[in-house]
Amino acid sequence: MKEKYLFWRTSGWGFSLLLVLPILAIFYTALGEADDVFSHLMGTVMSTYAANTFWLVAGTLILALLFGLPAAWIMAMCRIPGERVLQWALVLPLAMPGYIIGYIYTDWFDYAGPVQILLRDIFGWQTIHDYWFPNIRSLGGACLVLALVLYPYIYLLARAAFMEQSTSLLQSARLLKCSPLDSFRRISLPLARPSIAVGMSLVAMETLGDFGTVSYFAVNTLTTAVYDTWLGYSNLNAAAKISAIMLLVIFVLISAERFSRRKQKMFQQEFEHGDDIRYTLSGWKKWVAMGWCWGLIGFAFLLPLMQLCYYAWHYFGDSWTSQFQQYSINSLKVSLIAAVLAVALALIVNFYRRLDGRSITVVPTRISSLGYAVPGTVLAIGVMIPLTSADHLLNDFTIANGLGRPGLIFSGTMFAIIFAFVVRFAAVAVGSIESSLAKIPPSLDMASKTMGYASMAMLRRVHLPLIRRGCLIAGLLVFIESMKELNAALLLRPFNFETLATYVYNFASDEQLELAALPAILLVIVGLIPLVMVNRSLEQKH
Repeated sequence: MKEKYLFWRTSGWGFSLLLVLPILAIFYTALGEADDVFSHLMGTVMSTYAANTFWLVAGTLILALLFGLPAAWIMAMCRIPGERVLQWALVLPLAMPGYIIGYIYTDWFDYAGPVQILLRDIFGWQTIHDYWFPNIRSLGGACLVLALVLYPYIYLLARAAFMEQSTSLLQSARLLKCSPLDSFRRISLPLARPSIAVGMSLVAMETLGDFGTVSYFAVNTLTTAVYDTWLGYSNLNAAAKISAIMLLVIFVLISAERFSRRKQKMFQQEFEHGDDIRYTLSGWKKWVAMGWCWGLIGFAFLLPLMQLCYYAWHYFGDSWTSQFQQYSINSLKVSLIAAVLAVALALIVNFYRRLDGRSITVVPTRISSLGYAVPGTVLAIGVMIPLTSADHLLNDFTIANGLGRPGLIFSGTMFAIIFAFVVRFAAVAVGSIESSLAKIPPSLDMASKTMGYASMAMLRRVHLPLIRRGCLIAGLLVFIESMKELNAALLLRPFNFETLATYVYNFASDEQLELAALPAILLVIVGLIPLVMVNRSLEQKH
C-alpha cells in the first residue's frame, strides 16, 4: 500500500470495524459467564419462544408466497386491464407498518368489530358461543398481517425473474401445447427459483426481526424475549445470549439463500427480448386475475389507508399537537444525521477500494454492510453493550482526574440511536455508491493522477460531481429507513425522546391509533418514496 493512501486505509478499516463492533459485542457477551436469568428462560419458556418464532416465519413465508407468486406471474406473463397501475400498486403494502395493519384488522375483525357485529345482525346470533370466528389476535393473525406487508419482496424479485426469462423457451412450451399452468410449473418457476429464494430470505429475516406486530398480537417470539429480558429483567447479558441465537439463525438463512443460487448462471441463459408473448386473459380468468391483484392491494394498503385517513380527518384537532410537531423534528434530526454519516462512510470505504484495487479492500465494504441483516432489537443490544462500557470508562477517567461525572454521554443520548441507524442502514448507502462508482471509467483516475491531483482532490473534483445522484439516492434511502425504524428506536431512545415510529407504536399498543393516524400517514407517505424509485428502475430495465 502506498503511503499516500494511509488516510483511506486507516479510515476505511477503522469505520468498518466500528460498524461491526455491535455484532462482535453480542457474541463476546453471549460467550461470557453463565447467567441465571438465561438458564431460567431456557428451562421454562425459551422452547415456546423458539417454536412460536419458527411457526411465525414458516406461516408468513407460506402466505407471502401464496400472495406474491401468482401476482408476479400474472403481471409478468399475462395481459389484463389496468396492468400498468397494478404492476406498481402491488408494491405499495411495503410502505405500511405491520403493527398498524395489525391494529386496524383487530379493530375490524374482533368480537366488538364491525364484521362480527354485522354477522350477528344478519344471522341473529346473540353470544360468541353461537358461532365460530377465527381469532385475529393470534399466531395465525400475525402471520397473515406480516405476509400482507412483506409479500412485495417476493413479488418484485419473482416478477423481474419472470420478465427476464428466455422467450424461446416459452415459445417452445406453447408449440408443445403446454397450458399456461404447465408452462408456469415446468419452466417459469424452476428458472425463477433463485430469485424467489432471495425474496423468501428477505421475508424470513424481516419476520424474525419484527417486534411491533408480534407484541401487539401477544405472540411471544425470540424478538420479544430480547425486549422483555432487557427491560423486564434488566439483564443485558441474558438478552445478548438470546440475540446471539437469533444472529446464528439469520446467518443460517443468509447462507441457505446464497447456497440456493450458487448455480444461478446455469439456470438462466442470455436474456432475449422479442415479441410480446404474454397470455391474453379473458372471461372468468381475467376477472379472477384482476380480483386477486386488486384484492391484495385493497386488503394490504388501500383499506387500511382509508381507515387512517378517516381517523386523521375526524381526530385532526387531537392529533395536530405540539408533541407531534416535536417528535417529527426529532425523527427528522436523527434520520438526517444518520443519512449524512452513512453516505460519508460509504464514500470512504468505496473510494478506498477503488484507489487500492486489491482483493482485500473489498472486506471493509462487506463488513460495513453486515448490520442490515441484524434485526433492530438485536442491534440495539449490540449497540448498548460497547456504548455502556465507553460511558463507564469515560466517567472513571473524568472522576480520576477530578473533572466530575459527565453522565451517560454515549448510551443515554441521541448518539446511541444515530449510531444504531448508521450500523443498520450503512449497507444501503454502500451499495448505492458502489454501483455509482463502478460506472466511472478507470481512465479518469489515471488522467487525474497524471494532472497531479491527490486522492482527496480527485474525489472532490472528479468523482463527487459524477456520483452526486448516487449519493443523493443513498442518503434519501437511509433517511427514509431511519424514519421508519421502530425496534432500535424503541430500545435506544433517550428519556423523554420519541420518534414518529415510537409515537405511533405507543398509541397503537394502547389501542388509540386514531390519535396517531396523522403521523402514521406521514410514515406511509415517506415509505412510498423508495418504492416509487424501485419501480421506476425496474421499468427502465424492462
